[in-house]
Amino acid sequence: MIASQILAKAYFLMGWYPQCFALFGGERRGAPVFSFLRVDEKKILLKCEIKRPDQMIFLASDLLEEKEIEACLKPNGLLLINKTQPNQPAVQSKPFHLAQVDALRIAAGEGLGSIINTAILGAYCRAAGAVPLACLEEAIRGTVPAKVEANVAAARKAYELTNMFYGH
Repeated sequence: MIASQILAKAYFLMGWYPQCFALFGGERRGAPVFSFLRVDEKKILLKCEIKRPDQMIFLASDLLEEKEIEACLKPNGLLLINKTQPNQPAVQSKPFHLAQVDALRIAAGEGLGSIINTAILGAYCRAAGAVPLACLEEAIRGTVPAKVEANVAAARKAYELTNMFYGH
């Protein structure tokens, strides 16, 4: 959810209109959270769940369900995965673009422990090409309450280390 909020701020800084919301699993503490971000160049009036996203980001590769991704992600969409072995594709050949990064290793290396939000967003900037890294850095500096420069460094490093499999 925090990653969506930071990314929404980056889009806002670019002059776009973001709309961010989340769905929480009420079963137990620590359950997976689904966060959605809708952006447009004009005001967004639609207020509903996103059923067919253009892009999907998985902060944990163990949550991947290939059939669910195929059913949801638009053809030629972007799938970004936090994966400890980013050189090997996490999914088989599908009609979308795949990007992978070891955000956990990057975050740990910058002293952030297991907090990977900014690292995964750095990877997003490279893979999606929609948000300049400088806008993300400004959003991080204006949002993150602690270890600000470490978070910026994690975003930069992930940007550099993202593996992309276009037309995968």
